[in-house]
Amino acid sequence: MAATIKDVAKYTGLSIATVSKYINGGRVLEKNKVLIDEAIRVLDFKINEMARGLKTNRSMTAGILIPSLENIFFTSIVSNVENILLQNGYSSIVCDYRENPELEKEKLDFLISKMVDGIIMVPHGSNSAYIQQVVEKGIPVVFIDRHLKDVHCDVVLADNINASYDAIEQLIVRGHKRIGIICGPKNIFTTEERLKGYIRAHEDYAVDIDKKLVLFGNYDVESGYRMLNRLMDVKKPPTAIFVTNYEMTLGAVMAINERNIKIPDQISLIGFDNIQLARIVKPSLSIVVQPMKEIGEKAAKILLSRLNKENQGSPAVNRLKTELLIKESVKSFID
Repeated sequence: MAATIKDVAKYTGLSIATVSKYINGGRVLEKNKVLIDEAIRVLDFKINEMARGLKTNRSMTAGILIPSLENIFFTSIVSNVENILLQNGYSSIVCDYRENPELEKEKLDFLISKMVDGIIMVPHGSNSAYIQQVVEKGIPVVFIDRHLKDVHCDVVLADNINASYDAIEQLIVRGHKRIGIICGPKNIFTTEERLKGYIRAHEDYAVDIDKKLVLFGNYDVESGYRMLNRLMDVKKPPTAIFVTNYEMTLGAVMAINERNIKIPDQISLIGFDNIQLARIVKPSLSIVVQPMKEIGEKAAKILLSRLNKENQGSPAVNRLKTELLIKESVKSFID
């Protein structure tokens, strides 16, 4: 027979009320907490999450909604989010919406129907009014990677503008004046911010921008491949290229290899996000590194603080610093 709450109380010598209080999320003395945890482990006591949810109005479940389960940046963040949630007794339901705003809304409805206590998500940008309604229902929402000004919730993201600025600055000070950029989809927050950094660096150093060198992909391998080829087919190709996410960086490297372009002799290249790729590619690839672990952990801790009523202040935007690793794929350009 499965152990009951009475068995746990008998094992610990504590009252059923004390055990029930602890199991349902209440505070008990530290010594009692240790006793109850030991009893739960020894007796293999299974907490009835559905029953506890009815008593506490909590499901102990968080929803995680991302644009793609194939994107290494998002899945790495999800892994770190889940790690923190698990340590705090929460399960998670992970969904992707394939950069489709209609599917994003459907998945949000699904998560709400599952009575999740809170949601961590990467918003598309087209459903801000609906997401704000979710927030107004009292469901804590934390955005990662992207910020929507019309939604009043906490946000955790990388400092995209300075990440891009620093990369372009390093190319400019090395003599590059024709610098291509492969951006993500238009109207996506990260695309806009990384493009701002590119433009600002050019302005600060009084370097003209050729609009033919500013291309927009889809944050996937295939578009990185296509956009690299388009840049190299320009009448006067760039001397350096900055690719603004990992998947597109992978596609760009594939195109470079197919065309037998020598890095950095024929093109200097800075990519995004994957230290392993940077070590595999020869010569070693220069990259912008986002703090994926810190973004995931920070988002999870903020959500938990909201759920536990520890943080009742106004929502905040948390920008985390990136790191720029300049390796052998970048060299000085002499005109």
